[in-house]
Amino acid sequence: MSKGLVPGCDRAAPRITVESALEEAAAGLGTEIVRFSRLLAAWKQRAKTDGGAADRVLLARLVVGGDMRATDLAADAFLDLSTVSRQVRSLVERGLVTRRPDPEDRRGSLLAATDAGRAAFENYRRQRDAELAELLAPWSPEDRADLIRLLGRLNEDMATRQHTRLGPGGDQGAAVEQGEIRT
Repeated sequence: MSKGLVPGCDRAAPRITVESALEEAAAGLGTEIVRFSRLLAAWKQRAKTDGGAADRVLLARLVVGGDMRATDLAADAFLDLSTVSRQVRSLVERGLVTRRPDPEDRRGSLLAATDAGRAAFENYRRQRDAELAELLAPWSPEDRADLIRLLGRLNEDMATRQHTRLGPGGDQGAAVEQGEIRT
């Protein structure tokens, strides 16, 4: 195993060029997505000391998107409602999120990030951005811009496809953790 790599993540994808067939490109992308997912999982595991990925995702949605019901939060975060309910309970207990009656439907409640929740979100974002800046420092400005543009395009296409397949408010499960969060 190469030093610094996650086991099972050694490069195995063939070199894809503009002459590669669509099927070859899809296979290469699939291999790289699996590898990226495994590396990202390892990164998340290392960061679990700060509350975990679900905290960051849900706080981001509440900070960026504003107050919302748990069902809307689950749909926005592409997470199962039962997962969101458990995590929200923990966030409320820790003072990062508040719950108040929904003025439009008193049977429901609205969730909102507290000042402490906003501060935690900003801290998560600063940590993430610092690590990514360190990672991207040796890249050329053109390569960084291309990566962001193309990853954004891939995310948009995947989010659109996910939304089309399941419909609004469908049960997304844990298939996508951040959906369209822009932070």
